[in-house]
Amino acid sequence: MLKISGRAQLSGHVPIGGAKNSTLAVMAACLLSSDGCRLRNVPAIDDVDSMVQILTSLGIKIKADGSTLDIDTKHIGQSYVSYDLVSQMRASFFVIGPLLARMGVARVPLPGGCAIGARPVDLHVRGLQAMGADVHIDRGVVQAYTRQPGGRLKGAKIYLDYPSVGATETLMMAATLADGETILENVAQEPEVVDLANFCRAMGAKIRGAGTKTITIDGVQRLHTTDYSIIPDRIEAGTFMIAAAITKSIITLSPVIPDHLIAVIAKLQEVGVRVIEEAPNRLRVEGNHHYRGTDIETLPYPGFPTDMQAQMMALLTLSEGNSVVKETVFENRLQHVAELCRMGANIRLKGNIAVVTGVPNLSGAPVMATDLRASAALVLAGLAAEGETQLRGLQHLDRGYDQIEQKLRNLGANLTRVSESTLEQI
Repeated sequence: MLKISGRAQLSGHVPIGGAKNSTLAVMAACLLSSDGCRLRNVPAIDDVDSMVQILTSLGIKIKADGSTLDIDTKHIGQSYVSYDLVSQMRASFFVIGPLLARMGVARVPLPGGCAIGARPVDLHVRGLQAMGADVHIDRGVVQAYTRQPGGRLKGAKIYLDYPSVGATETLMMAATLADGETILENVAQEPEVVDLANFCRAMGAKIRGAGTKTITIDGVQRLHTTDYSIIPDRIEAGTFMIAAAITKSIITLSPVIPDHLIAVIAKLQEVGVRVIEEAPNRLRVEGNHHYRGTDIETLPYPGFPTDMQAQMMALLTLSEGNSVVKETVFENRLQHVAELCRMGANIRLKGNIAVVTGVPNLSGAPVMATDLRASAALVLAGLAAEGETQLRGLQHLDRGYDQIEQKLRNLGANLTRVSESTLEQI
């Protein structure tokens, strides 16, 4: 449990770590290299630990030194990932594309649903089939084999019905070692997709168009080693920006890539937050004592990110007037509404739309995190609330935020983590 004493003033500088969603895909992409890779700026989060376990189970040797990982992929011992490992984290499904491209076979259990929505893998499967793979699902395991002589995939033209980040990244990775040209249409344009493409290019892949709606990949025979640094996490940066806003404080953040935060910055400025670009990779965020409501609709990049919806809603609970928040990416990503209401928020929910009427104050209360970004939103609400907030479900928070408590304490927040054993004694 995390005990949060509200109404503390924040000040100072917060360092932003490597992007979680880039790191997990890039770690999977290391399987494409016959020589291994060095990754820098890797965040210390539970999801990275889970991906380390998955790669290790395949026979990959990994050495960690602070935020640097040395990943030795010279020898892949097996092509099967156990369900116990896949069930920990949906991003584990990323390994199917690199495994199939490198080994000619991959067997990965279906990741199933998760707290925020089903996120089916049909786009991944259809894309791999278009590249010549024989893919079928047997007892919950996706089994994929290449039909080409020599075990290689073949280039294809693939249109995605929806610009899925996971499908875009899976198919882009698989195509790097395919015979011929692959054209992916209607793909995701997220910065993490661009980061993955840059990493693959650093290993010798031929990829054009990442960051646009069409990506073209010319397959190569093999990929070599590289030393690569992960981009800063735009969602961590956005979360700390709202921490400054909701506590009416002034903080600076770096390193950040402001272009990755355009939608978040625009909405913060609409409600009355000052955001100043102090340097090319440094932002200054100045909170205010009066915020106006605004409307939010989550969309694929470059729209407002679904991963910032919960945190922004926490701020809107204290913004004057009505705000409308429409979640269009995941069907079950408004579970934090009930918890915010426990703290005194005025939110009416109908389907995937939340109408938020601003209130003067929030009050500390016992609350439960339901997913990663919901946990961050409840931490932010607790920072602004009167009294003490007790947040449970910290396994969600630990999945994706590197030392968030320590970083907040360094800014002046008052947070204490209480262990399960201590809680039992109480």
